Amino acid sequence: MRRVGEAYLPLHRGKAPPWLFSRMKEIAKPVLSAIASEYERRGILERLANPYWFQALGCALGYDWHSSGLTTVLTAALKEALNEIDLGVMVAGGKGRSALKTPDEILKIAKKYNLDSSPFVKASRLSAKVDNAALQDGFSLYHHSFIITEDREWAVIQQGMNAQQRMARRYHWLGSKMDSFIVEPHYGIVSESKPRIVLNLVAKESEGVRRASTDLIKEGPKRLKRLVEDYKILRMPRKLNWNAIEKAYQLDPSNYEELVEVRGLGKAALRALALLSDLVYGEKASVRDPAKYSFAFGGKDGVPFPVDLKLMDEVISYLRGRNLPKIGKLRLKNLEEYLH
Repeated sequence: MRRVGEAYLPLHRGKAPPWLFSRMKEIAKPVLSAIASEYERRGILERLANPYWFQALGCALGYDWHSSGLTTVLTAALKEALNEIDLGVMVAGGKGRSALKTPDEILKIAKKYNLDSSPFVKASRLSAKVDNAALQDGFSLYHHSFIITEDREWAVIQQGMNAQQRMARRYHWLGSKMDSFIVEPHYGIVSESKPRIVLNLVAKESEGVRRASTDLIKEGPKRLKRLVEDYKILRMPRKLNWNAIEKAYQLDPSNYEELVEVRGLGKAALRALALLSDLVYGEKASVRDPAKYSFAFGGKDGVPFPVDLKLMDEVISYLRGRNLPKIGKLRLKNLEEYLH
């Protein structure tokens, strides 16, 4: 099932207070352990890839329901929690500079689980490239978390920002539910802001543009330069990375996925190819935007009420004292209903 909808995610500055972050991590451990016991590792992955469940989990752990920080802080807390308990699930990447370390961290995780890292590195890079360049919705990625299980399954939670609107948009991917990186790949997208028009090159209806873009690259940079100069009236990007276009030409991609993978071929080049696909072949790109809580202890900003630290500590103590891996299905079902 494809999950789309709206949530209010304004960009907030500052860091999560240590008193809250440490408690978020401690509560996450028994919750994740219970899910793994009843639904195995895939159960954790599928729930984290579900934007509704992920949002509810952040609220249940006491973070702001309406903050962009829910994504970045919650994934950081989950990353640390999963590093400290052995469930066969680990998180790579994170916010800002941490996102750049994702490939190296994937290599370490794959080595620990005795897995081939190359499919995961490819999935990480392609998912980021798609949401930053092939889906041009006005949001630029600044957070990328890649989740891997010992069973060779993966999910992605990444977030982009629109600096002018001061809003964030979160993208969820689930490898087991995805047929293609370049055709409707998302498991869900959470966004308050829905632009009237976006350049959606991964929509089903953009198939003709994807084929035409690949064909245009095969014609070479000289031909493309002439076309770009002839059709400036259509607001072609002012600057194009012609070195990347030359590289793509030399690589001779057989399909759009291989084209998107080319390093340096970003938003401007993909946009130019899409516009030229319309002009040369009559293939139009989709302009459809592919981008719908609960509280346990309150929110750190006091909405809907201040975090009850005493209650939070009591729950941590209780959960630590329970043998949660043996928790009954009925009790877990109630927890699931609460988080939803």
